[in-house]
Amino acid sequence: MASTLPEIFDSLPYYDDDLQKYPSLQLKVEQELARQPKPPTTLHPRVPPAFELFSVREQIDDRDLNQKNPILRAELERVESHQPFPSLDSIRYQLPAPSSTPGTNEEWQAAIQNARAQLEHQKIRLTNLTLLQNYGPNAWRIHNYLLESAAKQCEKALEDLKQLTVEINRERKNEQDRIGKQLTSLETRWTELISSVLQIEMANVALDAEVEQLNRREVELAEL
Repeated sequence: MASTLPEIFDSLPYYDDDLQKYPSLQLKVEQELARQPKPPTTLHPRVPPAFELFSVREQIDDRDLNQKNPILRAELERVESHQPFPSLDSIRYQLPAPSSTPGTNEEWQAAIQNARAQLEHQKIRLTNLTLLQNYGPNAWRIHNYLLESAAKQCEKALEDLKQLTVEINRERKNEQDRIGKQLTSLETRWTELISSVLQIEMANVALDAEVEQLNRREVELAEL
C-alpha cells in the first residue's frame, strides 16, 4: 500500500507580500484569472433540488409520494406578487329570506337549513373562542418560549462558529508568520553562508595566485 505524502504548500498568504513588492506579479495574476473559464451557471449534480414549500411526503406501499397543497401555494404566490387579500364572502353569514312572497316550501326549507347551519357555526365559534380564552394564552407562551429557545440556540451556534472561524484564522496567521519568519531567517542564513563561501573562494584564488608568484620567485632565485 502506497504511503500518503504530506501536502506541500508553496505560499503563505498571511506572510507573503510579493504582490505588494512587485506590481508586475499582480498584473500577471489578474491576466491569469481573466483566462480562467467562467464558473458554471448550473448546480453540481450532487446538489439536492430546490425545496418546494407546502409539500407533504408520505410513505405508502414503499412508494414515496409527494403531495402538493395548491391552496397554500396559490396564497404564497399572491403574497409574493403583492396582490390584495380577497374580500371575505359575507353571504354565508347572512340569513336571507325566500325571495318570493309568501315563498315556496323549498325556499323556506333552504332558509331553515341555512339558519341551522349558521347557528351550528356560531356554536362552534363560541366553543373555539372559549377554548382559546382558557388555553390559548398558555399555549402561545409555550410556543413563544420554544421559538425563543430555538432562536437562542441558533444564535449561540452562529457565534460559536464565528469564534471558531476567528480562532482558526488566527492560528493559521500565527503559524504562517512563524514559518515565514523561520524561512526568512533560513534564507538570510543561506545568503550569509553563500557570501562566506564566495569570500573563501576569492581568498583561495588570491592565495593560489600568491603561492604561484612565490614559486616563480623561488625559481628565479634558484637560477641566480
